[in-house]
Amino acid sequence: MARARPEPVQVVKQRRDAALNALVHGIPYSQFLGIEFDRRGDELTALMPFQDKLIGNPLLPALHGGATAAFLEVTAIIGLSWSMLWDEIESGRLDPELLAHGKLPRLPKTIDFTVDYLRSGLPRDAYARAQVARSGRRYASVHVEAWQDNRARPFAQASGHFLMPRPDA
Repeated sequence: MARARPEPVQVVKQRRDAALNALVHGIPYSQFLGIEFDRRGDELTALMPFQDKLIGNPLLPALHGGATAAFLEVTAIIGLSWSMLWDEIESGRLDPELLAHGKLPRLPKTIDFTVDYLRSGLPRDAYARAQVARSGRRYASVHVEAWQDNRARPFAQASGHFLMPRPDA
């Protein structure tokens, strides 16, 4: 009995990119902040390109704390959703065309989110990565770190707890 031929790599990459693009564009505030994601395999790095509207204190100048917190929270939600949907994306059970037309799966809901501002965010591009500490059927815990020029020197970090969507809902 012959084994099924695996999908071409480009088809898998296109499916992954389409799913990620639909997830990111499904959160309107991420579009307002200009947040983008770089995908390498199953690892995501968020990018918030610098814009003048993100400055909170023009005397320093420093990024607004609300923009920083929103960046971290969006990164956590997308990172958690990505890990939750990874198996469906890989198997092809999740149709990227449906995602592109607004048929998003339900996203995790924030229960609480705590931000630690470690230093002022400078007027530069910011990067962040989310690490899912625990993900169960009902509850998930995520840690996020944001940096600018040097990943070893984060300017903010956050921990969040999320209510996972029910699969039947």
